[in-house]
Amino acid sequence: MSFGTLLEAFLLGLLEGFTEFLPVSSTGHILLAGHFLGFESEGKVFEVVIQLGAILALLVVYFQRFLKVLLTLPSSPRSRNFVLGILVAFLPAAVIGAFAHGFIKEVLFETPALICIMLILGGIVLLWVDTLKMKPVYEDAMAFPPKLALKIGFIQCLAMIPGVSRSGSTIVGGLLLGASKPAAAEFSFFLALPTMTGAFAYDLYKNHNALNADDTALIVVGFVAAFIAALAVVRSLIAFVSRHGFAPFGWWRIGVGGAGLVALALVG
Repeated sequence: MSFGTLLEAFLLGLLEGFTEFLPVSSTGHILLAGHFLGFESEGKVFEVVIQLGAILALLVVYFQRFLKVLLTLPSSPRSRNFVLGILVAFLPAAVIGAFAHGFIKEVLFETPALICIMLILGGIVLLWVDTLKMKPVYEDAMAFPPKLALKIGFIQCLAMIPGVSRSGSTIVGGLLLGASKPAAAEFSFFLALPTMTGAFAYDLYKNHNALNADDTALIVVGFVAAFIAALAVVRSLIAFVSRHGFAPFGWWRIGVGGAGLVALALVG
């Protein structure tokens, strides 16, 4: 394994961690970057497993809140509602993801042009949503009713198409269903925990035979980089969204998707 390959793994890990919780599609960015860098992992295991670094960053930032929920679960209706909402929201992705896993990894993950188009379309949606004058009904992400959480969970399934964005779909879904911008972003963080952990565990189960010592080294490097980058994003995203909205991410998506289509036309 060359130093250049390790460097690519580190850069892809940084990209994963930086984009995972932004509404820009981390998977889309990683797959496009890997395509143009010529970086390949068996079964796309690297691209999924390094998400564990971003999960760890989320746990570090929200550790005290998660611990409080766990300790008060038997006595607090608020804590029980929170846990129920997250589990209900996770259920659609768990079921659909398990059935569609092969198609997602073997077809959708291998179609760079589709990823670029989804980035552009998602960017247009973010720009449109940012212009809407909506009066929030739900200001507290931990108090979302289970019915609202389930609806957001179904919307999250759109992100199985790479380029759509898991965080983008859940945030936009939350906004259109009456959540405030900070609450929608925070609920997206919370929902990421079971969703990303489930995707990691299932993908590792399906592809563990394909891993070798070189893959493990690359994954460790990517994991560390993803953790560092995600830690910075989780700590700052809600404040950024409260001040600037989602338009900057919309333009970012359109720029990356457009540049990707141009690059595909020129070099394939």
